[in-house]
Amino acid sequence: MMEGHMLVFLLVVAVQFFTGVLANGLIVVVNAIDLIMWKRMAPLDLLLFCLATSRIILQLCILFAQLGLLCLVRHTLFADNITFVYIINELSLWIATWLGVFYCVKIATIPHPLFLWLKMRISRLVPWLIPASVLYVTVTTFIHSRETSELPKQIFISIFSKNTTQVRPMQATLLSVFVFGLTLPLLIFTVAVLLLIFSLWNHSRQMRTMVGTREPSRHALVSAMLSILSFFILYLSHDMVAVLICTQGLHLGSRTFAFCFLVIGMYPSLHSIVLILGNPKLKRNAKMFIVHCKCCHGARAWVSSRNPRLSDLPVPATHHSANKTSCSETYIMPS
Repeated sequence: MMEGHMLVFLLVVAVQFFTGVLANGLIVVVNAIDLIMWKRMAPLDLLLFCLATSRIILQLCILFAQLGLLCLVRHTLFADNITFVYIINELSLWIATWLGVFYCVKIATIPHPLFLWLKMRISRLVPWLIPASVLYVTVTTFIHSRETSELPKQIFISIFSKNTTQVRPMQATLLSVFVFGLTLPLLIFTVAVLLLIFSLWNHSRQMRTMVGTREPSRHALVSAMLSILSFFILYLSHDMVAVLICTQGLHLGSRTFAFCFLVIGMYPSLHSIVLILGNPKLKRNAKMFIVHCKCCHGARAWVSSRNPRLSDLPVPATHHSANKTSCSETYIMPS
């Protein structure tokens, strides 16, 4: 990392991390409270809960990798636990994929028998898709455990090595294992997003031709399409940057390299904010949380103004230095 950009990089990393933890933490807490109160969780809430939980863990892993680039922590800490990081990253991508499929099936209107069959059964399939994803990711990771353990060593050698002769090109087997893990959920997610956008676009065009169509309805469709497109862009950029870094096409110290590592941490934080803004329940709870924080801050400010600190109180003038201690002791903060 270049010296002049180290502070800016660290500041952006901190903002990404705390924003993502707050957003994903809000999703986890809101859905956990509903689970405790109602003893059940809706399929969409279950997907959001699992996705937010995996993203909090993923952001901790990304934070250690980013701090390793700044030499603030040992970069081998990330490489030594790469199997766990690989599982969490793949699991997060799969849950995000099923979330996209869920939105597509519930919102889109496609007159196809298979799609109609899936629309009727997607809610019952969600509780099975999540454990199936965990089983799939775990099994494939341990089948390729040798490849996934060698993968970070070559990446970090290429990133941190001062001597370019020490850097070896990545083997095709290692790269294919990593790329396949990213490509399969990406293909499913892309198909779901394209079908959903196509359905919303047709619905929006039909509404424009109808007489007396309400303007807020068109705005809601446009807002939904923008939300889906932002989801797709963040998802795709995360996968592309991960593959670009693993192909060793970037050099440590370049601005492109720093930007790519920021993009890696941008996906789990920004998309969680998009999910909150697009979900009425989460949006309502986020507003309540913000209002509560403002009220608490205002209450603390009021208490501080009513109970000044000892150092802020005026010290009475005395003629004898021996009496200063006794006089100051009488000015105690009121209870």
